Amino acid sequence: MVAAASVAVLAAGLVGCSSGSGGGDGGSATKGEITWWSWTPDNNVADAEIAAFNEKYPDIKVNYRKVPIDNYAALLRPALASNDGPDVFSVNATGSFSAKTFAAYAVDLTPDITKLLGDDWKSKVFDGGTKAFTIDGRLVAGQFAKVGAGIMWINKATFDKYKVTPPKTYDEWVAACKTFRANGLGCFREGMAGSAGFIVDTMHSIVDSVEPGLWAKALAGKAKWNDPGFVKSFEILRKMQDDGILDKGSTGIMQYPDVNNAFLTGKVPMVQMGTWYSQYSVKKNLAAAVEGAGGSSGGDSVVELPIPFPDVAGQGNPSTVFSDVDAGHAVNAKSKNRNAAITFALWMGHTKDGQQAVVNGLDSVATLKGVQPDFDKIELVAPDVQRPELEKLATSLDGKLDPRYGTTLSAEVSQAIIDASQAMVSTSKSATDVANDLQSVADSQG
Repeated sequence: MVAAASVAVLAAGLVGCSSGSGGGDGGSATKGEITWWSWTPDNNVADAEIAAFNEKYPDIKVNYRKVPIDNYAALLRPALASNDGPDVFSVNATGSFSAKTFAAYAVDLTPDITKLLGDDWKSKVFDGGTKAFTIDGRLVAGQFAKVGAGIMWINKATFDKYKVTPPKTYDEWVAACKTFRANGLGCFREGMAGSAGFIVDTMHSIVDSVEPGLWAKALAGKAKWNDPGFVKSFEILRKMQDDGILDKGSTGIMQYPDVNNAFLTGKVPMVQMGTWYSQYSVKKNLAAAVEGAGGSSGGDSVVELPIPFPDVAGQGNPSTVFSDVDAGHAVNAKSKNRNAAITFALWMGHTKDGQQAVVNGLDSVATLKGVQPDFDKIELVAPDVQRPELEKLATSLDGKLDPRYGTTLSAEVSQAIIDASQAMVSTSKSATDVANDLQSVADSQG
């Protein structure tokens, strides 16, 4: 928990914080207009976070632009190379829009965080985020969102309608899907097109079912991606499609918007998403999302619940949750309102008020220690059934977990996992050959 002394520092606010790393005076720390680009959160969640920020800083106007995740890096790079890029831009730990990729454009936030939280600031935030966003000794982003994955989400309303019990085993999953398909629905849909890589999480869960810890070993370079456990896991993925668990056509659709919209409009009752999907348990968030997906029910027919990933290997291994920092705020060194941008960036991730606004949207898990969602102030769609499961999910990320991607899963290897998964559901290529191709890409990365 954050110590009492730290809370006093947080309460003092961010007035006057300025690293000056970008040259020039950077403008006022409490006034100005800034732009924020990110792939997360949804617009209505961002609006609530900005509104909470403006309660403390009414003279800083924040304009949010949500950029599709698959286009984010391609649009961000030329924007930052110009003199008119966003003042604040989100980065993640690995891949095409990682902190390392965009470090050259970012201010070093170390002096500002030290001023805000004290010399021991590292002990007050998620260690994985600090490591991920420290590049060559510079803290190029202030973490504000952590996520976990390795879970499934079901629409309980659909399960109840057809009297289906959430599956725990492979055979139960097959039986559930037969019922849903007999009633004109899909079952488990996965988007493998693009480079966002949600199939990477699904493969991680399958591998954990086959051999717990193997994925973490591969990330650490202590196991090969063509280990027998990976070969078996790819075989299971193909079998999932052959046996009617996985909806066909996954290589031609994307997780966002295609799979997301299908779930929100009731076309499929089950998806693999991480903790960020908790946000659609909030009544106003769900209504906005259903409308955006083309639905007309206002969300009344979607009662989402997290469930453990089924035991697809049939070996009795428990479902696992894995976690990483999801997003951090980087401040554009060219920003003419750099100090106001720093104020916003650090408020959101390093003050109790900011983190409370983040976690109450149920889009992300806190990166500042000691902050949990205030469920008494969150209007859930079906609180009696959702709240216990969401509270359990939130606390499950407090402990030390295996990394989701860590800082070692390169964009190239991530794409190779996507390519391997695509090959398993759309070609007759053997799982051994697919895994060997994946390992070849990993070998080329050194």
